[in-house]
Amino acid sequence: MSCKSSAFLGKHGFVQNVDVDDVADAILYDMDQGLHGREADQDMIRTWTLPPEKKPVNKSVIVIDAGGTNFRSCLVTFDQNGVPAITEMEKTKMPGVERELGKAEFFEQIAKNLDHLKDKADCIGFCFSYPMEITSDGDGILTSFSKEVKAPEVVGSKIGACLAEALVARGWKKPKSVMLLNDTVAALLAGAANPASGNVYSSYVGFILGTGMNSAYIQPPLSDVPGFDKADVIDCEVGKFCKIPRSDFDREFDATSAKPGTFYLEKSCSGAYLGPVGYYALKSAAKEGFVSPKLGAELLKLPSLTLIELDGFLRAPYNKETTLGALLADYGAQEDYNFVFEVLDAIVNRSARYAAAILVASVLKTGQGHDPTKPVCVVCNGSTFYKTYRTPGRVKACLEESLTKKRGLAWHAANIENDITLGAAIGGLIRG
Repeated sequence: MSCKSSAFLGKHGFVQNVDVDDVADAILYDMDQGLHGREADQDMIRTWTLPPEKKPVNKSVIVIDAGGTNFRSCLVTFDQNGVPAITEMEKTKMPGVERELGKAEFFEQIAKNLDHLKDKADCIGFCFSYPMEITSDGDGILTSFSKEVKAPEVVGSKIGACLAEALVARGWKKPKSVMLLNDTVAALLAGAANPASGNVYSSYVGFILGTGMNSAYIQPPLSDVPGFDKADVIDCEVGKFCKIPRSDFDREFDATSAKPGTFYLEKSCSGAYLGPVGYYALKSAAKEGFVSPKLGAELLKLPSLTLIELDGFLRAPYNKETTLGALLADYGAQEDYNFVFEVLDAIVNRSARYAAAILVASVLKTGQGHDPTKPVCVVCNGSTFYKTYRTPGRVKACLEESLTKKRGLAWHAANIENDITLGAAIGGLIRG
């Protein structure tokens, strides 16, 4: 990195090379605090769930995947051999993203989105990717919304029970069960239910890095926590972790978000926020003379910057078809190309290192991975993880250094097709 880029980032308190182990240690401490009922950033939600010992056979389940900007619904049918088939998939907007909704309207919109699946199964697996408390019967009580969803009246509601009421109001038979789970738990369950042939895993971690971010893992029994005498999948809500350094860009963007002062780690990592953080960084650079005057004037005119636009520039800096590529081609010098690239790449690299720290902490919490033939299976999901410039390789390189070389632990990163859908289906049948 050039002296100019380093000086600019340092001036604004941006940590270029986050220490993965230090962040993992801080996350681990917070996890332990949460598990023991003490004050913590992460919610550490018990799901009262473990992966099934056998695959479901000859069963159908309605699956809902509500998270980020999209709302997906389909039917999953497991045949006599436990092989799943996904049919009748539909995708629409997540209710509450475009405008604020009241409680009744929120659930009415969800029920309306399911009209094409009316009474096609009596069990529903609902992947609801927002902070919630899972009850022992498998329902979920929403504790807060993230990812800019605006439906404050829904907070405190039992999601499954409210959806069942809304479906009955639209003429459905009352579902036998509506099982709530997070997308990370769904990813974890998909990994446990679909191991690659010939592989045995000692434990499982689910990780999402998309519009938002979160992790889940299997926590061994805790003798010093009442009622925790059995292993349980924990939904961490790690995006809420706030014990990280923040730059001026992070603070400036956070002040414009729906919930300022919260979700610091998510706002430093996930797809909904990387573009805006880069936007505020470039605006600062333009105001302070770190780029040429003509380019600076044009950057200040930019109304916004998305992750797609940021990623497009990093992948092909001289492509004039991208937003930033066009500006630099018309108004920038070579030094500007280098500066803009290095600043935006630093933002993406920081995201990858934070993601690695989360995975290191999650793997360590499983207490497994000591047998090299039985690694911890890490199921990663999310467009930001797989599609953002150099992110998968950077994350895996950090895991190799921190888990393999430093600790001698075995892990395996799995990419399972339709993992959230299949995991939600399995979750929907656990108590169905």
